[in-house]
Amino acid sequence: MKSLFILIGWCCLWVVPVWAGPTQTILEGYRAAGAGDFSAARGQALYHKSFPGENPHEQRQCITCHHKDPKQPGQHPKTGKRIPPLAPSADPARLQDPAHVEKWFERNCTWTVGRSCTPQEKGDFLTFLLAL
Repeated sequence: MKSLFILIGWCCLWVVPVWAGPTQTILEGYRAAGAGDFSAARGQALYHKSFPGENPHEQRQCITCHHKDPKQPGQHPKTGKRIPPLAPSADPARLQDPAHVEKWFERNCTWTVGRSCTPQEKGDFLTFLLAL
């Protein structure tokens, strides 16, 4: 009987990450990198915050390219290219590939914020998107 409980315990260790999904795995990585509790409110504030651009008087926000409502598609300001919604509730393909999420954060944080985002900022941002 004891062996059965040990076997069930080991199986749970392998099954729980599957239940958690890719986004939860990403968030766990940010926690392991030193982030604290995540806040959808802080993520929303980051989404709407203005940052200085490269040119004087230029301001950048996430909504410069993405829609004010992350459940709606955005548009690249220079090319006019359509950008799929950020919210996984509107685009289930979003936030499914950890490598793509990290590449996306690196490119967009560098352009918008002017630096790499911290694990805390990334976790807050993803928490905001997941809450939509």
